[in-house]
Amino acid sequence: MTHRVLVTDAVAFSGLGPLVGSEAFEVVSIDDSSSEDFVSALPAAEALIVRSGTKVTRDLLSLAPNLKAVGRAGTGVDNVDIPAASEMGIAVFNAPGGNTIAAAELTMALLISVARRIPAAEASLRSGHWDRAGFEGVELRGKTLGLIGAGRIGGEVGIRCKAFEMDVIAYDPYLSPTRADELGIEMVGLEEVLQRGDFISTHVPLTDETMGIIGPEALSQMKPTAFLVNASRGGVVDESGLAKALHNGDIAGAALDVYESEPLPSDSPLRDAPNLVLTPHLGASTAEAQVGVATEVAHKIRLLLETGNRADAINAADLG
Repeated sequence: MTHRVLVTDAVAFSGLGPLVGSEAFEVVSIDDSSSEDFVSALPAAEALIVRSGTKVTRDLLSLAPNLKAVGRAGTGVDNVDIPAASEMGIAVFNAPGGNTIAAAELTMALLISVARRIPAAEASLRSGHWDRAGFEGVELRGKTLGLIGAGRIGGEVGIRCKAFEMDVIAYDPYLSPTRADELGIEMVGLEEVLQRGDFISTHVPLTDETMGIIGPEALSQMKPTAFLVNASRGGVVDESGLAKALHNGDIAGAALDVYESEPLPSDSPLRDAPNLVLTPHLGASTAEAQVGVATEVAHKIRLLLETGNRADAINAADLG
């Protein structure tokens, strides 16, 4: 029996070795999930692998009666209707480990960029100016990093910031004291992270609890000299509130890689906010990470289709 796997969103084909390398699988790659070819391929698919571009809605799932698994080549699964998938008996997999280093390194790039005002200085120089005095920044050494979430990615950011001689504190109800000690992180409450942090970096999934966790109230607790970085999930930061805080000088600056709506709308208040670095969801956009997440999710889908094992599915408890 040959299992058909449908792949879209330009998932790294070189990472699909666990599937492509076996005669038991037919891998069909159609990068445009809005195309007629993609829709016509859904009924025969037993598994679907996507990145963030495809919205795996109830309606899409209903077009794939033979679907047994959806694999998200990445960490977040907010583009997948998990309750609908569970109702239909479809396992949902993600790849939480494949892009950890890429996301941590991007966070560091954003921290340094906003601290040293690199994007604005580069744009000024290209426009013909030589304004050294106008782009004075701050050092990371001796500052306090406040992590909101210290799991895989947050922990790696903490390790790197310790190398920059920063003090690291974190709010994470799920982090064990043993792991915090291993990372050299001081565990504190959310309010203390906001009040003490010179740099606040978010590393949490988007849930009912984390939606808008950095809103006007949280922003008002931050130092006026503090910087905010969000490379986790859009919606964690209240974008209107952040734009207002930046315009009012309530915080010193911010850097974002993720947004409530993607692509970022042309009328977003973030577009004209001062002291703000914006990147287009680049957290996992390295060659290594794309291969890594593809391979991780391909292994899980192969195991399910060959053996029926769906223990690694994030909705395993709801599948019976």
